[in-house]
Amino acid sequence: MDTFSLSPEAHHNLGIEMNQQCWRLLDQPQRSAKEGRRLELFALASLHHWKHSPHYQPLNAQRGHWLLARVYTVLERGQDALEQAKACFSLTEELDLDGFDRAYACEAMARAQASLGSMDEAKTWHARALEAGEAISGEQDRSLFLADLAVEPWFSLSV
Repeated sequence: MDTFSLSPEAHHNLGIEMNQQCWRLLDQPQRSAKEGRRLELFALASLHHWKHSPHYQPLNAQRGHWLLARVYTVLERGQDALEQAKACFSLTEELDLDGFDRAYACEAMARAQASLGSMDEAKTWHARALEAGEAISGEQDRSLFLADLAVEPWFSLSV
């Protein structure tokens, strides 16, 4: 039986394409159950293909886990969101990331906690995300993050 393999460049291109497909679905105000499943699979595939890209860096994994945390939050799968947010934050610590990536890692933890109804934890992480967001050096990146932080779902978290 022949085995199927992809070139490293094909993995790279698929990682990008899966990420873009994921964002296309995330940007929709509502999704069917089928689209929700596709959203999850696109996020998982994006991380998989990035890990096989010749341009892979550990930062890609950190951002891939962030994307999965966001996807699971949007899909209201709180425990899965928390697992991915923890993986994202762990890599953030391990890689000593600050600014943009630290802010998003804290945001992922806040949303995951909110999705589980752990509002005190969510508030703590939201405050950390806001603090990290304010420390982002580039005006465009800071504005992007703060706009993203204001977007639902927050599961009735009052901050």
